[in-house]
Amino acid sequence: MGQNNYNGALQKPIGSRFNGKSTSTEVIKSIDLKGKTAIVTGGNTGIGLETVKTLAIAGATVIVPARDIEKAKNNLRGIANVEIEEMDLLNPASINTFAEKFLASDKPLHLLINNAGIMWVPIRRDSRGIESQLAVNYLAQFHLSAKLWTALKKANGARVINVSSQGHQFATFNFEDPNFEYREYETLQAYGQSKTAVNLFSLELDNRAKKFGVRAYSLHPGSIGGTELAREAPLELFIKMGFCNGKGDMLPEVAASLKTIPQGASTTIWCATSQLLNNIGGVYCEDNDIAELYLGQEFSAGIKPYSVDETNAKRLWELSENLTNITFNVV
Repeated sequence: MGQNNYNGALQKPIGSRFNGKSTSTEVIKSIDLKGKTAIVTGGNTGIGLETVKTLAIAGATVIVPARDIEKAKNNLRGIANVEIEEMDLLNPASINTFAEKFLASDKPLHLLINNAGIMWVPIRRDSRGIESQLAVNYLAQFHLSAKLWTALKKANGARVINVSSQGHQFATFNFEDPNFEYREYETLQAYGQSKTAVNLFSLELDNRAKKFGVRAYSLHPGSIGGTELAREAPLELFIKMGFCNGKGDMLPEVAASLKTIPQGASTTIWCATSQLLNNIGGVYCEDNDIAELYLGQEFSAGIKPYSVDETNAKRLWELSENLTNITFNVV
């Protein structure tokens, strides 16, 4: 089964012929997904929509769970091989209902792409009292993966792709106060914590699941223009971060650094389909390759060591079971 990635043992590029400018179409070229089934959360907008289009064109049947069914129908209209189902990632009962319906079909699940996410939101909590970015960006991934485990195992070669972010560098995971009950809420700290959790989950899931033919990956898609991720962000925050001038206009150098949506979806597609990853899992990827460990202090490419720490990964798994009240037995 190969070495695990605990503490970043495998965080080294492996010579992909693609790069940060490659598009999802270029990455999937010559790959045939006929007979494969994929689930893509957040698949009706942004890089999720591009991911769905790319997989469907390659022949996969793609199921898109969505909170707003009408919006999903409008955005996915005309794309072959796509099925839309209802699911709200902030509602645990909704996740259960979706998963139960899929399991009742008795289909194997070849690709689970946990793409949906939120960012720059004010303090909100779900019905369990869990902070919303942690709930949507991470715990929903854990919950859905756990509920669909038998279908993933049935595929005899499945991959779980968890969309993370370079934003994991904003924060470690705060095990003492993950829901901001005793510390002041700061939206980027909450976002960073949720994405660190995604990386730790992918690491631990891969180590537990690889003997069943299921591999897991996390990835940074890049900074991308034209998505809905920033729809709730106040202008003042973008000015403070140096993205915009006082009039709200994006600075030219910032605009020039952004990826297109097809470029942003490419690393997801690479993680889902690359044969170079057949015997490697639990790694964090960016720009269509495995990322390096990053030991510096500035915001940069690569993954922070705390985001692939073995102790943190095992501790988070146990906490996630407690927070979701789900025992995820990978057997």
